[in-house]
Amino acid sequence: MPSAPIKAMIMAAGRGERMRPLTDSTPKPLLKVRGKPLIDWHAEALARGGFTDLVVNTAWLGEQIENHFRQPSRAPLLSIAYSHEGIDFGGALETAGGIARALPLLGDVFWLLAGDVFVPGFEFTQAAVDRFAAGGKLAHLWLVPNPPHNPQGDFGLGTDGVALNLPKDSVEPRFTYSTIGLYRREFFDTMPFGNPRGLKAPLAPLLRAAMDNGRVSAELYPGSWTDVGTPARLDELNQASTTH
Repeated sequence: MPSAPIKAMIMAAGRGERMRPLTDSTPKPLLKVRGKPLIDWHAEALARGGFTDLVVNTAWLGEQIENHFRQPSRAPLLSIAYSHEGIDFGGALETAGGIARALPLLGDVFWLLAGDVFVPGFEFTQAAVDRFAAGGKLAHLWLVPNPPHNPQGDFGLGTDGVALNLPKDSVEPRFTYSTIGLYRREFFDTMPFGNPRGLKAPLAPLLRAAMDNGRVSAELYPGSWTDVGTPARLDELNQASTTH
């Protein structure tokens, strides 16, 4: 695997039901935190790390996202390709379905992140890519401490840095998947390449299956992270920015 910048995929196709009525007229990745659309925080952080080739999947109000990046003032140094699930299939394909659809636009290794999380301090580094590419894992996840809306967490973390699909009765601690990760194209080999029929599929079952085979690594991210999933959480972020 070359030590060179890779592509990144920002997931931006969801309807954002819990964010209604805000998302009735605006796609969730374009909602503003501290005066800047969520997706711009990601795009700018990726660009700072040298990752300027992006793939964005769209469905609900996807034309707004494409028009947003057409503006001369928006990320002029970025190269953006789109996977328009709404146009191709009439709606979003869920996470794994959407990634599989976009695989022809991505490389053998790529960043993946959701367009509706706010993580202003995260650094996308080539060193992280090189470590992942040199190993044998299919995915590397960044986990965060469990927020109030996900108190049970998602996955465990072994002392050897392996992500764990813990049984429900396990007493080992679980952490929440930040939605930021590095993936190999091979991770999605169980799905048709390019998902030509538009199969809808979630990501979690694929992650759990790979974890059961010891093929997923992870680390804890200690910085600020918010799943901007409700109007209340969006308000909290913006109110906090005006009091500091």
